[in-house]
Amino acid sequence: MKYIYIIILTLIYSCSGNKVSNYHGAKSLDHKFEQIYINVTNKNDLIKIIGPPSTISDFDQNKWFYFERLKTNQSLIKLGTQKIKKNNVLIVELNNNGILKNKTLLNLENMNDLKYLKKTTEKEFENKNIMYDVMSSLREKINAPSRNRKSK
Repeated sequence: MKYIYIIILTLIYSCSGNKVSNYHGAKSLDHKFEQIYINVTNKNDLIKIIGPPSTISDFDQNKWFYFERLKTNQSLIKLGTQKIKKNNVLIVELNNNGILKNKTLLNLENMNDLKYLKKTTEKEFENKNIMYDVMSSLREKINAPSRNRKSK
């Protein structure tokens, strides 16, 4: 019994009390947002300051998006579920010459919690009429296996 207690205590002490953080995307977007200026900063400056964009708009090649997300583990009681601590999206619009035209920073307060409707639409018609029965039997005869057909 002593050995079981020793093993359990060793496992408990070996667990770290530090929270695990997972970063995704460019770090410190809010600080980098302040370093870029409208009508002054160009594409090369953006790549030097922030790096290449996380994604470029399919509809407008002059609209770049940068993402930053920080997730940390909650308490041991919540079994490792993660909480979003930081969620920033930087939207940068450039003019045709590659000069910064507009910049927008969206953060965690700008996130919307979308609720989806789970109802399904029921069909109002049925396929239980005489014409459907005739057509389905005809379809079955046409799609019958080739072994039932006579080969020459």
